[in-house]
Amino acid sequence: MVVIDNTVVADEIVKEFFLCDIIKCKGACCVEGDAGAPLEPDEVTLLQKIIEDIKPFMDAEGLKTLEAQGFYTSESGELATTLVNGRECTFAYRENNILKCSIEKAFTERKTSFRKPISCHLYPIRISSYKEYEFLNYSEWEICSPACDNGKILQIPLYIFLKPALVRKYGEEWYQKLEAIIQKTKS
Repeated sequence: MVVIDNTVVADEIVKEFFLCDIIKCKGACCVEGDAGAPLEPDEVTLLQKIIEDIKPFMDAEGLKTLEAQGFYTSESGELATTLVNGRECTFAYRENNILKCSIEKAFTERKTSFRKPISCHLYPIRISSYKEYEFLNYSEWEICSPACDNGKILQIPLYIFLKPALVRKYGEEWYQKLEAIIQKTKS
């Protein structure tokens, strides 16, 4: 494991290879699992402010769920996006039979400056907190096997694939510390 400031990074994040292959997985991370995408409290506040900018990119089922249930829930004690019929994220939409994110679509169309929830951006890393530490773990499961295969072929470690998300969450200086520790352990 790698310890940086108040974060503990699991060895798998450094050692495993990963490069998302959305053509093969079809965006399964937007539909698989037992809950919606985890949300941070400040993300709920931000999404409330920009929801009107996101709505044009949502599909009919997502909009219906949004009207009936809102875009987030805290039923499990954790904030998460609501789900359409208990399945895909309310913000998911289909394009060429691939699930994509309407929040990210609004971002790429320059309608908002918010890319998507950090839990989605960091996926397949999941963060759990204990006291003053955040633990970054690799959530390995079958839906991402095409990404693992792709990463192995191209020799792209998970922490490099997720550099933009890790920098977004922890900052450039934190990421540079991670790289320095990894390089030191390799020599």
